[in-house]
This record gives sequence, C-alpha cells and structure tokens, in this order.
Amino acid sequence: MIGDKWMGKIMQNVDVLIVGAGPSGLCFAQMLANSGLRITVLEKQHEDAIANPAFDGREIAITHRSARLMRELGIWQHIEESAISPLRDAKVLNGGALNAMVIDHRDTAQPELGYLISNCVIRKAAYAAVKASPSITLMPNVTISQITTDEHKARVTLNNGQRIEAQLVVAADNRFSETRRLMGISASMHDFGKTMMVCVMAHAIDHQHTAWEWFDYGQTLALLPMQGGKSSVVITLPPREIARLMAMPEEIFNAEIEQRFGNRLGQMRLVSTRHAYPLVTVYSDRFVAQRFALIGDAAVGMHPVTAHGFNFALRGADNLATAIKKAAQQNADIASTGLLSAYEKFHQRATRPLFMATHAIAKIYSNDRLPARIIRSASLRIGSHLPPFKRAMANMLTDVR
Repeated sequence: MIGDKWMGKIMQNVDVLIVGAGPSGLCFAQMLANSGLRITVLEKQHEDAIANPAFDGREIAITHRSARLMRELGIWQHIEESAISPLRDAKVLNGGALNAMVIDHRDTAQPELGYLISNCVIRKAAYAAVKASPSITLMPNVTISQITTDEHKARVTLNNGQRIEAQLVVAADNRFSETRRLMGISASMHDFGKTMMVCVMAHAIDHQHTAWEWFDYGQTLALLPMQGGKSSVVITLPPREIARLMAMPEEIFNAEIEQRFGNRLGQMRLVSTRHAYPLVTVYSDRFVAQRFALIGDAAVGMHPVTAHGFNFALRGADNLATAIKKAAQQNADIASTGLLSAYEKFHQRATRPLFMATHAIAKIYSNDRLPARIIRSASLRIGSHLPPFKRAMANMLTDVR
C-alpha cells in the first residue's frame, strides 16, 4: 500500500536506488515511475522537511523545455500559478554604466524567456507527485555508510545497519556529494572566494519581469523578478562583507541594498529571511562508475550566473531515464557499461562548454582591474549591437526544444 511505504517500509531489493530527495532526485524518480521498475529514494532529512521544505532563498530559472518536462511528470500541476513568475527579458549591466545589454523575449517565438520558481516550491511539488506513484518508495532520515558494486549488483549499507541491493545506484545528493566520494570519484572544484546572499525584497519601481545581472565594481548583483512587486535579490561579495549584511538590522539593511542597486528600484524592503551560500562550482571527473551514475549537482554544480543548473540537471536525468526505460522494455541490463557510458558522454557534451565559458566570463566580470574593465565594457557594447548574438542568447535561455 502507498501509505505503508511512506511510513518507512524497507525494500531490500530494488531496481534503482536514488540518493537524495532534492528536486533532481525526485524528478528522476518520477521519470521512472511508470517503467515497471522498483524505485527507492534515500534522504538524510526527516520526511516533514521533504514534504514541507523551508524557504531557502533560491529562485530557480526554468526553461520552456524544463517546464514541458515538469508538466509531463505531473509536477507543474502541483505549483500554484501565483508561485510561477514569468521571465520576459534579461539585462546585463557593467560597472556604473546606465546602458545595458538587453536579451529580449521578442527575439524568440515565445512570450517569455522562461519562468522563475522558488526552489522550495519545486521540491514540494516534486514530493507531491512522487508520493502518488506506487512504484516509488521514500526512505527518509537515513544516510549511506558503505557502497560496493560488481558486475551484477550494487550493495548499499545504511547508517542504521540495513542493507539494500540494487541494479543501479544514482547519486543526486548535492555538489559536495558524499555518495560520489564513497565511490571514489573525484571532482574539480573552484572556490571563487566569495559568498552569495539571497533574499526577497519588495521595491517601488516595477521590474517589468526583467532579470538583471549587474557586474558592478567590487560586487555582483542579480535581480530575479517575482510576482507581486517583489524580486529575489542576489549579492555576491567577500564572506566578511556578506556576514555584515546578514547581521545588519532590517532598516539599515534596506537602505544599504537600495544604495547598492543605485536607487534604480526606488525604496526597497526586505520581505523574507536572508540566506548565504559559498560560491563554489563543481565538475565531477566522471559521471558514472560500475552500476553507478551521478545526476544534478552531484555531477555538475554550475555557477549561478548561467541560470541553467536545474535545467541541465533535468536534461541529464531525462536522458538517463529514457535509456533505462528502453533497456527495461527490452529486458536488458538497465546499468550496462554501454548505457552508462552513453549517458556520461551526452551529459559532458551538454554541460562542459557552458561550464568552462562561465568560468572565463566570471573571472573577467569579477576583475576590477583596468584591462578587465575595458574588455567588459567593449564586449557588452559589441554584444548589444549584434542581433544574431542576442538572438542566440535568447534562444539558449528559452530552450524550447
């Protein structure tokens, strides 16, 4: 019965064992829901934290492709319309210049570039969809203490001593994945030495559903438009400065954020809690091992400037799930070396170019020395006057394929 499984019933033998009940892990589980396979999702948090995730400050950019996938998975239907903010346009600003490079939705065939949805809202909707799937079992409040694999099975031992055998283990925990480490897979990490503070602020001047990426001198600011005259504000600074902002009384904080945004949004008022995250990107050196695969941030932890982290996670998960379902239909091995290798090559081709390009852009646009300032200014000016470039950027953000 469905009710039994959500109270902690344990399946000793499963087909696919997913580690991590975040958005990527739950979406991947739902992709396999009608495959006839037995799916179990492990999560270290208590179930209430999965069912009713707390606000964490993060707003997720959703492309049209990702929105279509979420509708097909029955996840989008669990999200209230008021929680979905259309992202019509985007602008990139540099330093104190008043002009910006605008990426316009009119350069595409869509009424908007995409959508913005809070991470906690996506998590709650994905949980609701997965909970209704009888082939998926959730095991909350557990962690993995050991994992071994051979040509026939993957064997996992939990912190409570219980053991599970699976044909395939998929890690979807986070960019600092403990499961990845247990499998001996290394990852290339880059610590930018900065911290991001995120919060929601109401402001007097209408954002017109336009996102900002402002590479100001000494700071990077982002504005993600939300419904109701509010925006998600992202400020990237050295950790010590972020700590000061986090501890600042609300009225003083409001005034400082107004000033940091050059008063371009008028009066600004904090309407949420504040959250801080270290700016660290991760690219796993391998995405697969014997009867094991990485998806989501466990495979690629993108720089937030791309706004594509979750979209890449969904694309990779969809590719892997499609291959698994095809193998299952043919009574073939769902974790064969060929299947996993094909997924790895696909996901590397899809993610590595933008991951590398983002690092180069981030280094140039966070460098305040004169040569970098000249390059920054010139590149934005040239980009603003190249319609093909702007259309390409708009189509990449829209991703309607």
